[in-house]
Amino acid sequence: MQTTLPPAARLGRRALWFPLSLVLFEFATYIGNDMIQPGMLAVVAAFHAGEEWVPSSMTAYLAGGMFLQWLLGPLSDRRGRRPVMLAGVAFFTVSCLAILFAQSIEQFTLIRFFQGIGLCFIGAVGYATIQESFEESVCIKITALMANVALIAPLLGPLAGAALIAWMPWQWMFVLFALLSALAFVGLWRTMPETATRLGEPLSLAGLGRDYRQVLGNGRFVCGALAIGFASLPLLAWIAQSPVLLIRGEGMSTLGYGLMQVPVFGALIIGNITLARLTGRRSVVSLIRLGAAPMVGGLLLAAAATLYASHAYLWMVAGLSFYAFGIGVANAGLYRLTLFSSDMSKGTVSAAMGVLSMLVFTLGIEVAKLVYGWGGSGMFNLFNLLSGLCWLALVLLFMRGRKPQDVAQDHDMA
Repeated sequence: MQTTLPPAARLGRRALWFPLSLVLFEFATYIGNDMIQPGMLAVVAAFHAGEEWVPSSMTAYLAGGMFLQWLLGPLSDRRGRRPVMLAGVAFFTVSCLAILFAQSIEQFTLIRFFQGIGLCFIGAVGYATIQESFEESVCIKITALMANVALIAPLLGPLAGAALIAWMPWQWMFVLFALLSALAFVGLWRTMPETATRLGEPLSLAGLGRDYRQVLGNGRFVCGALAIGFASLPLLAWIAQSPVLLIRGEGMSTLGYGLMQVPVFGALIIGNITLARLTGRRSVVSLIRLGAAPMVGGLLLAAAATLYASHAYLWMVAGLSFYAFGIGVANAGLYRLTLFSSDMSKGTVSAAMGVLSMLVFTLGIEVAKLVYGWGGSGMFNLFNLLSGLCWLALVLLFMRGRKPQDVAQDHDMA
């Protein structure tokens, strides 16, 4: 079944079922990370492994999310978005069930890597289709609203994971992830449009090399893609490290740990709602500027508080909440501007964006783990602040490189 929607598709019932099905799969992949994190202490105990494996599970997951993005975007340009996306959803479903047979922490981590490959399909294929199916202001609004649904995963995931671990084995989480993914497969099969523009073109390594040289040779695009990575790095480092930081470092229960996630991800949802309300009334650039102050200011608050008093975790959570609100306001617009800063087909551009941002995530989380082990929560939050300052510098470089027609188009949206 193949369906085609025009680029300026209206938000009718038929058009909305596709983003809803995509966000269900995105929710499954996100909760596949966030829900297991409070259970990782039980996982390492079951496999008789050390606590250093707790954040490594997330590192493996994100490394999987980087592994095939370089191929999937161009492949979907030439073979179709629908078949590539459906294959990815099916692969994630099977890999969730495969982890039930893991016999060691190494096998568990390897299968987590395979599960993470499911993330590749969301950005390189799914969101590329969203961007091609709707006009700019509508697309940003849809993306912001989709983000709110997806963000229920990190908001409820730690609480749900903590509750599940108290009542049943951690393996049941992966059965739930597989079920959600299977439901998303059915929805995508029925409603996903085909928007690829290079169907039938041959796929060769030489051709891929030319395409990626063109994309990565665009300095403005590289700045935008790296900025997207650094924007979310403190949040992902928090997700990866907070079980050790709060449960082991502060002596919290798993329920208390889960409650500490609520203000952070609640602020992120509020930021996305704010973005959805302001889109169409303010320019994309002004929205990015609006998000910059709480992003950097919140990270500064968290770093200053924990450098002054290492156990000031409430101030840390408050600072990260301000930062998360800023991401919610700024990130969707930056994603859109970065995607269209290159003239290459959007599957390839989206894949390049995903690889660069996932590279930042994967390396950054491991560095954050080492920094925390060396200097505690104060140095951990100082590292997050440096990530936020890198984001700010990259965004300034990205904006400086805008063409006159880009500026005019942005003012037309205001």
